[in-house]
Amino acid sequence: MSVEKTNDTTTVKEVEMDLEDINSLLAIPGAENVMIATPADTVFTKKTEDRTFLDNPNKDDEDEKDEDGKIKPISKTDASNALDVIVNEDLDSDDDSDFQKTAGRSKIDKSGLAELTKKLIEEGIIIPFDDEKPLDKFSQADFEELIKANFSEKEKKVKEEIPMEFFDSLPRELQFAAKYVADGGQDLKGLFQTLAQVEESRQLDPEDERDQEVIVRNYLQATRFGTAEDIQEEIEAWKDRDELGNKAAKFKPKLDAMEEKVVEQKLLQQEHITKQQQEQAREYMDNIYNVLAPANINGIALDKRTQSMLYAGLIQPNYPSITGKNTNLLGHLLEKYQFVEPNHGLIAEALWLLADPEGYKNKVRDIAVKDNVTKTVRALKTEESKKISSAVEHDNEDVKKPTGKTIKRSEPNFFKR
Repeated sequence: MSVEKTNDTTTVKEVEMDLEDINSLLAIPGAENVMIATPADTVFTKKTEDRTFLDNPNKDDEDEKDEDGKIKPISKTDASNALDVIVNEDLDSDDDSDFQKTAGRSKIDKSGLAELTKKLIEEGIIIPFDDEKPLDKFSQADFEELIKANFSEKEKKVKEEIPMEFFDSLPRELQFAAKYVADGGQDLKGLFQTLAQVEESRQLDPEDERDQEVIVRNYLQATRFGTAEDIQEEIEAWKDRDELGNKAAKFKPKLDAMEEKVVEQKLLQQEHITKQQQEQAREYMDNIYNVLAPANINGIALDKRTQSMLYAGLIQPNYPSITGKNTNLLGHLLEKYQFVEPNHGLIAEALWLLADPEGYKNKVRDIAVKDNVTKTVRALKTEESKKISSAVEHDNEDVKKPTGKTIKRSEPNFFKR
C-alpha cells in the first residue's frame, strides 16, 4: 500500500507486495519499540488510596480547581496502586455500591460477618488482606472486596498449577527451554545448541574406549589445560601408561556438572535480564506518573480525562499488534497511521516533534502569531471601513436642506405712501 499526498490530501493505493517486502516493513518503528508495564502486585495488595485522575477521568474539572482557578496537581500517592489497575481488571469497583444499594436486600450484620470471616481466615479458607485494618472496622464493601480477591486468587492458583504439572512432566532439556522462553529469552538456537552439547556429553560412556578420549579432551578444554597440542600430548601419555580409562571415569561427573552449569548460567543470565526489564518498566511507570501528576505538560494544562487517557495510553497494553503481542496506545497509533490507515503526514509531524521539539513548537507558534496578525488586520480594516461609512453619513447630515415649512409674509404698512 502506497500513499501520495498533494495539497494536504492523502490518496491510498493498493500495491501488491511479496512476503519479503512485508517482512521488511517490520523494521519500521512500531508497537515493538514502545514500553509497557509489567505488573507484579497481587490481589491482596488492598486498594486504600485515592487515585484521582486514574480512577475519576470523567470528573468535572471545576471540582479539581483551587481558589485561584488553577487545576490542582494530583497527590504523590495517586498512582502507587497503578499496577492494581492492570492486575485486577476483573474487579469492578462500581459493583461495591450494589452490595449495599440492591433493592429489597437487608443489611448484613457486620459483627457476625466479621466473626465468620475471622473463623474462615483461621482455618485457612480465606486469605486476609495485607493491611492491618481490623475486621470489625470493615465495611460491607470491604468484605465483598475480600471475597472477590480470594476467588480471583484461587482461580489464579489453579491456572498456575496446571502449567506447573505439565512442566514437571517434560524432559529436563525441554524444562530448561520452557523456563528460558518464559523469562523472555529469544536465542532459542543458541540454547538448543548448548542443550544438545550437554546431552551428547551426558551420553558419553567412560567404559567405552572411543568415548574415553572424548571425555578427557572435553574436560581439559573446559578447564583450559593448554593448547590443542598440549592436550593431545597429555592424552597420549595417559594412553601409554594405561591411565586414560581412570582419567575418563574421574573427569566424567565433573564434565557433566560443568556442562549443566553452562545451561544454568544461560538461564540465570536471562532471569537477570528479565528483572532488569521489570525494574525498567516500574521506573517507566513512575516517570510517566510524575510527568502527568502536575496536570501540566510544557505549559499545557491537562484535565482529568486527558491525564487518564495519556497515562493508560502509555502504560496499559490493551491493543493487538502486528508483532503478535499486545501494545499500548502509542504503539497502536504508530502502526495504525503507518500501515492500517496510512497518514504519513501525521507520522512525519510526530517525528518532527520528537526529533526537534523546540523547532516544531516555534513553528506552531509562528503559525499562531500569523493567524492572530491576520485576524487583527482584518478587524482593523473592518473597523476603518465602519468609520469611513459613518463619516460620510455625518457629512451628508451637515448639508442644509429645505424643511418644507413656510413663514408669513409681513403685513403691508398702511402709513406707507
